[in-house]
Order: sequence, then C-alpha cells, then structure tokens
Amino acid sequence: MKDLRGLILSGGKGTRLRPITHTSAKQLVPVANKPVLFYGIEAMAAAGIREIGIIIAPETGAEIREIAGDGSRFGVEITYILQDEPLGLAHAVLTAEPFLQDAPFVMYLGDNLLQGGIQELVDAFRSSEPDALILLTPVEDPENYGVAELNGDGTVTRLVEKPPEPATDLALVGVYMFTAGIHDAARAIEPSRRGELEITDAIQHLVDGGLRVEPHVVRGWWKDTGRLDDMLEANRLILDAIEPQVDGELIDSTVDGRVVVEAGATLIRATVRGPAVIAANARLTDCYVGPYTAIGAGCEVQNAEVEHSILLAGSSVRNLDGRMESSLLGRNVKIRRDTSQPRAFRFMVGDNSEIGIL
Repeated sequence: MKDLRGLILSGGKGTRLRPITHTSAKQLVPVANKPVLFYGIEAMAAAGIREIGIIIAPETGAEIREIAGDGSRFGVEITYILQDEPLGLAHAVLTAEPFLQDAPFVMYLGDNLLQGGIQELVDAFRSSEPDALILLTPVEDPENYGVAELNGDGTVTRLVEKPPEPATDLALVGVYMFTAGIHDAARAIEPSRRGELEITDAIQHLVDGGLRVEPHVVRGWWKDTGRLDDMLEANRLILDAIEPQVDGELIDSTVDGRVVVEAGATLIRATVRGPAVIAANARLTDCYVGPYTAIGAGCEVQNAEVEHSILLAGSSVRNLDGRMESSLLGRNVKIRRDTSQPRAFRFMVGDNSEIGIL
C-alpha cells in the first residue's frame, strides 16, 4: 500500500453550536484548552501521516489557516482545500481529489474526537488492504447518524444516512479509510434528499460493486462535538486523562487533584479541584473552580464559583452568589452579578458578549 494521506473536514456551518459559531469555526472551539481540530491533526501525525489536506469553507477558512498554519508545529505538511458549499462528505472527497490523487487516505471529521488515536486502525488498514475501512460504535440515537448493517460474519451489507427507523444501533464514527476507488463511487451517486452527496451512499456503492468494506467497532470513546452537551462531555473525557502540572503563581491558594496551571496564570485565594486546566495569563481571585473546567488564556474569575464549564480566551466571571455550571462561554464574554439573585447559572454565550445579572 502507498503512503497514506490525510483528509480533515473543517467546513460546515456549525449551526448546532450557535451562537459560538457565528464568529468562529466549530472545529476551533477548544476542548481542554486545545482546538478540537488539533486533536485530529495530532492523531494523524502520531500514525505516521505526513501530508494532510484540510477542507475549509469560505466563511471560516482564513481563521483555520491562521491558527493551524502550515502544519510544521505538528510535524506534518498541511494543504488547504476550499469547498465552496457544504454539499456532503462525498462532495468533500471529490473536492480533495486533486490533492489525494491515487493515494489511499484517512478521512477525519474535524469536530470529532476519538480516544487513543488512529494508529491501530491505520495498521489494520495497511495490513488487510480493504477498499474501505469504516469505524462503528453503538449509540442510543442512531437515527441521527449514518448507520451500518452487518452480516452474521461481520461484513458490511448496507449503510443508511440518518434512517427514521434504524435497523441497528451501529453508527459510523467520523473516521474513514479509503483507497482511491472512493472517488469513482462518489461520482456515481446522486444527491440525497438533503441535496448532499452522502459518504454512506458512496460506501454503499462500493459494497454493491462487490468491493471489500471492513467494519471496525471502536473500543474506546468517540465524541461528535457538535452540540453544547457534547462539548462539555468531550472536555470531561480529555480532562480525565491529564497529568497535574503547576507552573503558574499560587498565592494563598489550593490546587487539589489533576490540575494544570500554565506559566503566567495567577491564583489568589483560590481553590481549584481537578481535573481542570488553567491557561496562561488567567487570573483567579477569591473563587472556586470545580472539576471538569477549562479556563482559557487571559480569563478572569473573581468572587465566583465555576464548575464543569469551558471559558474561552479573554472571558470573565465576577461576583456570582451561585455557581456557574455546565456552561460554554465564547471569547471575551463578560458575566457579572451586582445583587443577590438565583444561586445557579447555565450559559451558552457567543464571542464578545456581555451579560449583567441584576
């Protein structure tokens, strides 16, 4: 098998994460203070893939280019591929064909997270050399995903995109491995009722043509970070695996458990219970930060309690009597409370917002 290339899809409008995604690409929303997109790039780099194409949209492409760069920081070479409209995953494959050429490749949805990376899967693909390898995992709501049906011997017989009455609970995870034959399959299919070229239809075309499509059931966790609850759950899963490291300044403060405090952060009379991460130049004063919280660069928390939340860079939370929990704040959001009001808060707030609780 030729050297694999990588294809990461980072287009799409991110409607399920609005208003956050009104001003930023969904793939750049951080989990544990790292953009979701970076986890996919790092997974490919760890699996030995050196040439990666990233599908970008006109609205958010410039931001993704600026933040991800040329790939050198990851040890890879990134080529950016513009997809004018989000017309389906199979359309993205066709858009990337000039980059992919006849090379086998890994396709990774840029807003997905997969525990343990893809090295084992890449090894299986290289050794058995199927025409396609698809990742599957049981889910509670298969009607929201592409669903696979298998024979008794474990081979793939049918794939359906978001079926109203799913025949199985095996959803396609957002990682696929293909040979160049997928290009012809994508050209052979028609747009779905959604007006998109579905990757499930292209894979079904391979199956119908007698080509070998192998399933692989994911052993660890997988998360599609398209919604608020998914982002918070992904944040929790990543933070569960961090190692404690305190490089910032602690003044009359307590850090308990797996906590990362980056250099430049300052904690004054603060308590942080991990797992949690506090980014550089954050300032925590007279506050409590509870488990599964990621505080971004330059954030400020003062006279408040925050738990199970994500604060993007430059945000601040001040003078809350109650505890802010299960919240996602965009960049430069300001939340403050001036008088006594309810004691629990839940927010999903876009960038450059300001909330006053009176």
